[in-house]
Amino acid sequence: MRRLPLLLLAAALVIPLLVRSEYLIGTLTLIYFFAFVGQGWNILGGYAGQFSFGHALFFGIGAYTSSLLFVKAGLTPWVGMWCGAALAVLVGLVTGHLSFRFGLRGAYFALIMLAFAEIFRVAATNLDWVGGSFGILVPLRGHAPALFQFGDKRYFYYIILVMLVAACYGVRRLENSKLGYQMAAIRENESAAEGLGVNAYQVKLTAMALSAGLTALGGSFYAQYFSYVDPAIGFGPANSIEILLRPIIGGAGTVWGPLLGSFLLGGLGEGTRGLVKSYAGVHLMIYGVILMGAVVFLPHGVMGWLRQRGRRG
Repeated sequence: MRRLPLLLLAAALVIPLLVRSEYLIGTLTLIYFFAFVGQGWNILGGYAGQFSFGHALFFGIGAYTSSLLFVKAGLTPWVGMWCGAALAVLVGLVTGHLSFRFGLRGAYFALIMLAFAEIFRVAATNLDWVGGSFGILVPLRGHAPALFQFGDKRYFYYIILVMLVAACYGVRRLENSKLGYQMAAIRENESAAEGLGVNAYQVKLTAMALSAGLTALGGSFYAQYFSYVDPAIGFGPANSIEILLRPIIGGAGTVWGPLLGSFLLGGLGEGTRGLVKSYAGVHLMIYGVILMGAVVFLPHGVMGWLRQRGRRG
């Protein structure tokens, strides 16, 4: 079993060399992408137990910052994406301080994060210098690797694959670190963790910063991949839902949960779309019903179900 991740990585590396279908490459790229941003949410929502319903806040900051720096200042997105991550970390620290210092938990924390994301969405919609409601169209320069632009989508495939592997490796290290154990203790019982000497405020703030930075990097990748971002895409609640669904379905608080959830939801979305091509929107209804069933019958995600099956076996 320990070799399985390496075998999966080897398969992922050779797929673009063996497959000529741009559709399949594009689908896999988006699956890896949502697994990456899901991993960002997983740090705060899965390991630290702070359910955020507004992670589009950090996604949008990353997407807008890298795009604006490229369009208005000519700064390559390779640098702009880190500027966006730094700004997202700063915003995450501010929002985290305002939330955790006043003891917001559970539904209250989820709603305050949604409120912050909505504030940024409304601001982006009404500010002309960030594109207003139209958004930002990233100018294309052809095949320009130095500007994060490529003539072949396979380059994006490998970039997001490297980002995902790095994120999974980092979360794995976090899981087995002192900080990871402290986050798990807070998730299970914050009062008991504080009684044992854990500084819950500091640990949650650190989790917020890591989660915000990782999610912002994903937002920057998205903006460059599609060469476009607008307020609804960047800061909209639908985006927050897409981000959190992957780890929840796959198994929040696990390294492989976001990746497994992304593959399941990616395959489910494409399967239901192909199943009912003649009826517009019906695939979304089927998609929603299956998701509700998964949440109800698999409260700990697919990874939790697999672990329970393993114990029984």
